[in-house]
Amino acid sequence: SCIPIRISATPTRTIDHQVTDYNAKILHFCQLGDLENAMELVCMCQKSELETKTYSSVLQLCAGLKSLTDGKKVHSIIKSNSAGVDEALGLKLVSFYATCGDLKEGRRVFDTMEKKNVYLWNFMVSEYAKIGDFKESICLFKIMVEKGIEVNSYTFSCVLKCFAALGSLKEGECVHGYLLKLGFGSCNSVVNSLIAFYFKGKRPESASELFDKLCDRDVISWNSMISGYVSNGLTERGLGIYKQMMYLGIDVDLATIISVLVGCANSGTLSLGKAVHSLAIKSSFERRINFSNTLLDMYSKCGDLDGALRVFEKMGERNVVSWTSMIAGYTRDGWSDGAIILLQQMEKEGVKLDVVAITSILHACARSGSLDNGKDVHDYIKANNMASNLFVCNALMDMYAKCGSMEGANSVFSTMVVKDIISWNTMIGGYSKNCLPNEALKTFAAMLKELKPDGRTMACILPACASLSALERGKEIHGYILRNGYSSDQHVANALVDLYVKCGVLGLARLLFDMIPSKDLVSWTVMIAGYGMHGYGNEAIATFNEMRDVGIEPDEVSFISILYACSHSGLLEQGWRFFYIMKNDFNIEPKLEHYACMVDLLSRTGNLSKAYKFIETLPIAPDATIWGALLCGCRIYHDIELAEKVAECVFELEPENTGYYVLLANIYAEAEKWEEVKRMREKIGKKGLRKNPGCSWIEIKGKVNLFVSGNNSSHPHSKKIESLLKKMRRKMKEEGYFPKTKYALINADEMQKEMTLCGHSEKLAMAFGLLTLPPRKTIRVTKNLRVCGDCHEMAKFMSKETRREIVLRDSNRFHHFKDGYCSCRGFW
Repeated sequence: SCIPIRISATPTRTIDHQVTDYNAKILHFCQLGDLENAMELVCMCQKSELETKTYSSVLQLCAGLKSLTDGKKVHSIIKSNSAGVDEALGLKLVSFYATCGDLKEGRRVFDTMEKKNVYLWNFMVSEYAKIGDFKESICLFKIMVEKGIEVNSYTFSCVLKCFAALGSLKEGECVHGYLLKLGFGSCNSVVNSLIAFYFKGKRPESASELFDKLCDRDVISWNSMISGYVSNGLTERGLGIYKQMMYLGIDVDLATIISVLVGCANSGTLSLGKAVHSLAIKSSFERRINFSNTLLDMYSKCGDLDGALRVFEKMGERNVVSWTSMIAGYTRDGWSDGAIILLQQMEKEGVKLDVVAITSILHACARSGSLDNGKDVHDYIKANNMASNLFVCNALMDMYAKCGSMEGANSVFSTMVVKDIISWNTMIGGYSKNCLPNEALKTFAAMLKELKPDGRTMACILPACASLSALERGKEIHGYILRNGYSSDQHVANALVDLYVKCGVLGLARLLFDMIPSKDLVSWTVMIAGYGMHGYGNEAIATFNEMRDVGIEPDEVSFISILYACSHSGLLEQGWRFFYIMKNDFNIEPKLEHYACMVDLLSRTGNLSKAYKFIETLPIAPDATIWGALLCGCRIYHDIELAEKVAECVFELEPENTGYYVLLANIYAEAEKWEEVKRMREKIGKKGLRKNPGCSWIEIKGKVNLFVSGNNSSHPHSKKIESLLKKMRRKMKEEGYFPKTKYALINADEMQKEMTLCGHSEKLAMAFGLLTLPPRKTIRVTKNLRVCGDCHEMAKFMSKETRREIVLRDSNRFHHFKDGYCSCRGFW
């Protein structure tokens, strides 16, 4: 009976020794990081009960090496041995799955555990927050509360971050009340989290109140205040906290320095940024790459590109953020060449550009109008398989559009598989800004079939309607804006005012302008320019003064608008007064556009010699527009000698511009110098230039009807139009009006000249409007060129004879004809 006992006892002790030996060896392999041998031993003794500590060590190693397969094997062995999963082993299992990216399996382990301590609950709440599933984190927190789990400071810190991320201010406030009830109101880490929560919720005053009451402030408390103020646009207050921190002698850390540098960048406070830079060097932060990137960005945004370059060159280690920050600096300066040089340097050093870097370079090209550089970037995008990225495609289209190449923009747009609202808006806005309104309207119609437009779409399409004077179409879009609540958008409101101004409905434009609750500089400038276009110079001046009274300072564009208004109303003294106000009161140095307005003003009021002398004394070289304004004045006042002198200057500056050759030819024609007219036309022919034919259009029932000078026979109502014009011409003669045949601009007898005048496009469009529009309906005609004198007289007579208001928009301005008078009063 003794023998069996002896036999059975020996193997048991051997197994115990083996298991102990396995545990020790596995732990040893884990310490060495040798997962392969550790797993081999685990599998060898899988039917034995290894210690929990051993399983935990192996799982920790699997997590560290991200070996999901091996970790799952260990979990399978644990289950096959029916080993109990206590809180410690459960935490290791959940941690392993979370670290290896399988949180779903980790949650399954978590849910099967009977006992779970607060640390495990906190771990799960934290892990869901890390992957951005803040709702699930909050859900777990609520379960904790329901189950009566004793939460701690870490629980509150984590869940407050989740509420902040979701913007759940009310729920976060409830948690604030709950933690106060539990006695965590003076806990440093919890209050720091509360401060960050309220800053995220745009409640800086609540955060400030918590900070003021906090006795035990640490560096995180101070950092939270600085970064919170800076992120809420209260940079000065954030920098004030930093100065207070310095005064009290509180030690700063890297987070402090970075937050302050961001504040300096946002506010353009270069001097403080340099001081912080010095402090960082003393504190040995300059070797940290995130510090160097923020410092580089600060110098760049403060306009010190040389300082940014010095930081960049001294950096021992650079990442893509470093390069992107430097590229963004060149972008802000509009130096696309510098951005391209960096791009080439990055390629040499083997740094792959990310989407942010690419879009930054494209933005630089767009700002500087560097189409060639933009094309080089496009080639890089194709070569590096980035052409399918939506953000890159949108930036490419924007670059092409702003560089004036809508063909390039469309080539990108047409190949895009996925298009978002920005893609469509970029194309519509690009067509509008590049004087392709019909294409903009076609793209808008296509967009309506794909997705719903937003306020930005409206702001992009309205200028296209304004450009065409497409009032009916503009009204349709206005209705859409009202139905969808986009009228409160400042850009849309301004675009609507501009639409009605350019469609000749000035009264409605003013009504909409008055309805804008908070008018910005653009709102005022649009209204001032509108009055100027319509010849209401005094109203433009009154609006300009009203703008100044409400505290909005004019910029250089506003002054162009008011000078233009004075020019088109013949307000010489007022024009000079605004010119001197701009220079002396607002320290705005006049640009070519301002000088062009002054030359135009002098020319329109008959001061041709003064205008010529003014040009000669300009501090900058005059361009063709300035000389062109004087040439137009020469035509108005028939000064052929000066016109020839001015034309030489214009032709030298813009030898390929047909318009100026035609203008001089017209000056000769009106003076009946037919040999000179012939010479000019031959010159135009030799240069291969083509004159844009005069064309006018009128919108009736949403359809645009186009008329070309001298080409009326193809129109279905041509005979009726011709008959009406002959009838009007006959009545004009009966009342003492005679055709101004000098505007026929041909060397022929009077009858032929009259016939030519009858074929001018604006007359054809006005006649068509009289024939087709209902009585008393305003006739609105748009012409691509300046209206001729004879057509101007005809329009005045038509308005008197038919008792109809006629609004004619030519290339220069608006003419409102009513009861035989025109709003231009001769200044056109």
